[in-house]
Amino acid sequence: MRRTHLGSLGVAAVMAAALALSVQPGAGAMAAGKALRTSWGDPDLQGTWTNSTTTPLERPSDVAGKTTLTPEERAARDATVSAAAALARPPQPGDTGAYNAFWLEAGSSSARTSLLVDPPDGKLPALTPEARKQVDALEAVRRLPPASWMDMNTYDRCISRGLPGAMMPGFYNHNYQILQTPTYVAIVVEMIHDARIIPLDGRPHLGPGLKQWLGDSRGRWEGETLVVETRNFNHKINEFTTNFMRLPNGEPLGEGYYASFGTVDMTLVERFARVDANTIDYRFTVTAPQTFVKPWTATAPLTKLDGRVFEYACHEGNYAVPHVLSGARAREQAAARRKSGGR
Repeated sequence: MRRTHLGSLGVAAVMAAALALSVQPGAGAMAAGKALRTSWGDPDLQGTWTNSTTTPLERPSDVAGKTTLTPEERAARDATVSAAAALARPPQPGDTGAYNAFWLEAGSSSARTSLLVDPPDGKLPALTPEARKQVDALEAVRRLPPASWMDMNTYDRCISRGLPGAMMPGFYNHNYQILQTPTYVAIVVEMIHDARIIPLDGRPHLGPGLKQWLGDSRGRWEGETLVVETRNFNHKINEFTTNFMRLPNGEPLGEGYYASFGTVDMTLVERFARVDANTIDYRFTVTAPQTFVKPWTATAPLTKLDGRVFEYACHEGNYAVPHVLSGARAREQAAARRKSGGR
């Protein structure tokens, strides 16, 4: 059973201050064309939001050269995605299977053919030769039974999706609560319970010797847009997680990564702009010269959610980790017995 997400003490403090300071304007203010603002005058981004969508990060090959879909194309694609979720393939021998359609909250497609807006072709820039070697090495490890929990990624271990992964859509629980004070913005992420505390007071970034799972974020207002620059990521999140949604024939719905990755040299610049009462235009730019040959930018709009963020209750000792490891050891023991002529 899920329980209300209380977050850390830091988040709770920001939440209490935000509730005391904020005033939510009525619908009449929006009707008059006025921006939603807090009682102290900043653009108001507060509330619960979701970015669930089936639009892939990269533009699928079948719509190459197109930036947007017609309403008819969107309806057809949404129907295909629904079929993909409902027609889950039977598990392979020895595979316990995964979630079926009941558990998915994938949303629907947007008018865009990809979340990527730059490069213009909707494709991620090429990996550097060194990054390609690392990705290939990770893929090779993933094809082997894990020797220990360290062979499982940080997503499997319920530690973090990292950035920009924590702010990207996927298949369920991609919900966010944003709270503000004059000097901080807090973002509580429902998926794997990440929590971000972003100072707005102009303080400098931490020194390069202190690396963090979600990096070191600093925010500022540029007109109506909250700009957040994050650097100082640690080296521990270096996973590329592929698109979860698949077509009925088992092929990926669209090329691309639903991003659980990070690199120590990455700089992430995010932009949050309230478009209307129900929408935040959220986009981000990744600059990681050790990983990608050039920067790239994606958009993942946030839509107002009538509900609350719940505790995800994902923890590093979750059942999957010991069961995966015990299963791998059991297979190794069975193979050793067969090799020795036993049963």
